[in-house]
Amino acid sequence: MSLTHYSMTIAGIERHLPLCPISDELKIGAFVIFGDPELTTACAEALLKKAPEYDYLISAEAKGIPLVHEMARLAGNQKYFLARKAPKLYMTGVFEVTVRSITTEKVQKLYLDTADAELMKGKKILIVDDVISTGESLAALEELVRLAGGEICGKMTILAEGDAQERDDIIYLEKLPLFTKDGQPI
Repeated sequence: MSLTHYSMTIAGIERHLPLCPISDELKIGAFVIFGDPELTTACAEALLKKAPEYDYLISAEAKGIPLVHEMARLAGNQKYFLARKAPKLYMTGVFEVTVRSITTEKVQKLYLDTADAELMKGKKILIVDDVISTGESLAALEELVRLAGGEICGKMTILAEGDAQERDDIIYLEKLPLFTKDGQPI
């Protein structure tokens, strides 16, 4: 029998993650906080309790947006930064890096506004994301922060998936296994 969902408790809240194939032999548990303010707030609170001292938060568009926004709101409505998937007309200039994520079919670029980069220069920057798996998106965010002259003071995520669970340089709330084609945790 093939399993279609994986149940887990995250920041004290139970959720049932749909299992989605990423190859003929491998599935991932789809974790999406869009439209789930209860879970987003619980995760933001739990991560802030574990957060090192920082000046600004940064996340990548798009799935990290609700998390970084809620963390900034809970921490006193602090300014935060977003690495965008495309340059926007309002940007004063951009830094760009290339990224290949496990949940995206093609290579993407992430962009940081040079005005945001100026604010980051010499500041402690805390990188946050919803899930870290291969670490490709995280590496792209790290490169943007370095290009901006910021000091990475920590890397946080709600879920560490696959090999990311073995990393000692990220702070996370829960482990998310990878799954066989039949939905069994690996």
